[in-house]
Amino acid sequence: MTEWEKSQSGKPHVYNDEMGKMHKEAKKLYQEYNKTTDEDEVHREEILSKLLKKKGKNVWIEPTLHCEFGSNITIGNDVFINCNCILMDNTEIVIGDNVLFGPNVCLYTANHAFDPVERANAICLNKPIHIGNRVWLSGDVKVVGGVKIGDDSIIGAGSVVIHDIPSGVIAAGNPCRVIREITEKDKTGC
Repeated sequence: MTEWEKSQSGKPHVYNDEMGKMHKEAKKLYQEYNKTTDEDEVHREEILSKLLKKKGKNVWIEPTLHCEFGSNITIGNDVFINCNCILMDNTEIVIGDNVLFGPNVCLYTANHAFDPVERANAICLNKPIHIGNRVWLSGDVKVVGGVKIGDDSIIGAGSVVIHDIPSGVIAAGNPCRVIREITEKDKTGC
């Protein structure tokens, strides 16, 4: 297997020149995106179609955006991603439909080896992140690799999500934990 193939399958690997070249290409695209204004919708669409693996309809990403490759990012329909988002897509990131990201949300699929000798030898491990439908990640939320967040859940501001979060709950904290289920009492009546 190549280092890229290992990285995509969750095996230990070394970030190599091939991946560095891929990152430089993605960086050109997201830096171009970050220079656009709200009036540049057509140009933004063109950039995102080149950068991302797949993007649904009605996706709005407020600059600035940073990613590793872009080609591992799938975004559903009707998604709003607020400013200063970092999507470290060293492997798959899947964002469902009707998802909201607050400012400064970061998704990190990459991790360095825990063993100090392996870490010094640049060994990395990647794990995917899956965000369900109708999820709201509040401002400054951080999500690490290997996490799945279920449909309809809310992650409170400043949370660090290191474990899966089930559907239909409010969760918050560092580390993030379930606080309670979302119920009929949470409806505003609108």
